Amino acid sequence: MFQLKTLSKDAVPRSLQKAERYRLLNEPTEAESICLDILQIEPENQEALITLLLALTDQFDRRLGIAANQALELIPRLRRDYDRAYYNGIICERRAKARMHEGAPGAAPAAYDWLRSALDWYEKAEASSPPGNDDAALRWNACARLIMRNSQLRPKPEDWAEPPLE
Repeated sequence: MFQLKTLSKDAVPRSLQKAERYRLLNEPTEAESICLDILQIEPENQEALITLLLALTDQFDRRLGIAANQALELIPRLRRDYDRAYYNGIICERRAKARMHEGAPGAAPAAYDWLRSALDWYEKAEASSPPGNDDAALRWNACARLIMRNSQLRPKPEDWAEPPLE
C-alpha cells in the first residue's frame, strides 16, 4: 500500500535517541516504528533490538499476546547471554504486571507464575552479568518485593480450576 522511506545510516544514532525519548514520553508505538526503521538498514543493531523489545513490553497493557510474542522473537537476535536472560526476565515481569492490572479471574496466580519465571531469568542473567552491572539483582529484588507485598500473588492451589468463560 505504501512504500516506506529508508533511513540513512548517518541518522541511526539520532534515531535511537528519538526512540528512547518516545518511550520515555509513553509513546511506545512511535518508538517501535523508529526501531523497525533502524533495523531495516542495521538488522543486528543491538541498541535498536533492545529498545524495540522494551517498546513492545511497554504495550503489554494494551495488546499483551501479540506484543509479548513479538518481543520474544527478538531474544535470539541478542548477542550476549546476559542480554538474552535479562530481557527474558523483563518480558516475564511485565507480563505479570499486565496480568495483575487486567484483574480477570485467575490473573493473580498467572501473574505469580510470570514473576517466578522472571526471578529465574534474572538469576541466570546475574550469573553472566558484566562487572559492576547489578541490574539483574535489582530487578530480582523488585519482583521478590512485589510478591512479598501482595498477598494475592500466590501459586495456584492444587485444586484450582480456571473459571468458565461466559
